[in-house]
Amino acid sequence: MLSPENRLRRREDFASAVRRGRRAGRPLLVVHLRTSGATDPHESGEIDPSSRAGFVVSKAVGNAVVRNRVKRRLRHLVRERLSQLPAGSLVVVRALPGAGDAGPDELARDLDAALVRLLGGVAR
Repeated sequence: MLSPENRLRRREDFASAVRRGRRAGRPLLVVHLRTSGATDPHESGEIDPSSRAGFVVSKAVGNAVVRNRVKRRLRHLVRERLSQLPAGSLVVVRALPGAGDAGPDELARDLDAALVRLLGGVAR
């Protein structure tokens, strides 16, 4: 589970990451990352803002049970990788239809590959 300070909740934050950030597509998911100027204007002036993540899992992925399973797996995977991201980063992970049938190892592989591409080749 992601802690509350690491969750994206507001529409503006999702839109900022998707519209102004970089994108890396993989067969099971698309990862949007916004690093520069990603601090939340509504928060107090923190010196080291935490990275935050949000998830988009549409009905194309599967029924409610499948969508919730995919979201739980993605939250777990992203939580382990938040420390690799620059401070104040906004990350949006959008699951594609194949993610419902994929196992946790396949999701982890695609997430790692997307993050390596977005962070400029920094290996995990």
